[in-house]
Amino acid sequence: MKNYTIILFSLLLSISFISCNKKKYKEVVEVPLPSGVEKVALGSPDDINADKGAFEMVKLPYAYDALSPSIDALTMEMHYSKHYLTYTNNFNKAIAGTDLENLPIEELFKKLDLTNTDLRNNLGGYYNHTLFWEIIGPKSVGEPKDTLAGAINKDFETFDNFKSKFIDETTKQFGSGWTWLIVDKSGKLQITSTQNQDNPLMPKAIIAGTPILGIDLWEHAYYLGYQYKRKIYIENFFNIINWKKVSEKYEDAIRKKTI
Repeated sequence: MKNYTIILFSLLLSISFISCNKKKYKEVVEVPLPSGVEKVALGSPDDINADKGAFEMVKLPYAYDALSPSIDALTMEMHYSKHYLTYTNNFNKAIAGTDLENLPIEELFKKLDLTNTDLRNNLGGYYNHTLFWEIIGPKSVGEPKDTLAGAINKDFETFDNFKSKFIDETTKQFGSGWTWLIVDKSGKLQITSTQNQDNPLMPKAIIAGTPILGIDLWEHAYYLGYQYKRKIYIENFFNIINWKKVSEKYEDAIRKKTI
């Protein structure tokens, strides 16, 4: 009788253990799993407006995703609606109520005190980004035409040679900054680089001149899409250059030098 009791107890224990395991297994299976990466809802550049001030943000004539895959939509949104907006607001605050408020932006650079780091950084950040948005765009052609094409061939021998020199200069730039194609004081095209938000219009520029093309080398301009592969970002930049706009800026710079 004792043996039967032990057998019966063991059987009940086994059934209980199996039932418990089944219950645990069932609970694990029923835990909902992620369905995938959540989509990020993008806004529109038309919804972004700076605070009231002397200078306004340039409006993007294209959506945030229009430059993909060269620049992804999320990078464009963050760059335009956060970084550019902040530079614009801070720049306007820095000159509000001063004599600088009513000057053309080129005159502001001539009068800039380089020790005024707040104005220097935000004036540069506003100007540099404004130019950047203007000279990039979707459906870009591979090379410039007309007057600018002739100037590039004159000063760099060929477009491919210019492109190679521009990429080389940009690749050598260490840390945050910009690389530029400028019209110098003699009207010649030159390639140069600057640190942080400086540009060739500022006093004491290594090579002074009027920027007509610039690439943003701050991490916020490319890191979400390229991470450490900055050179690929630099190469892909040539897929989105609006050469028509760059040509207009070149002709405007030459015209101002002849007045």
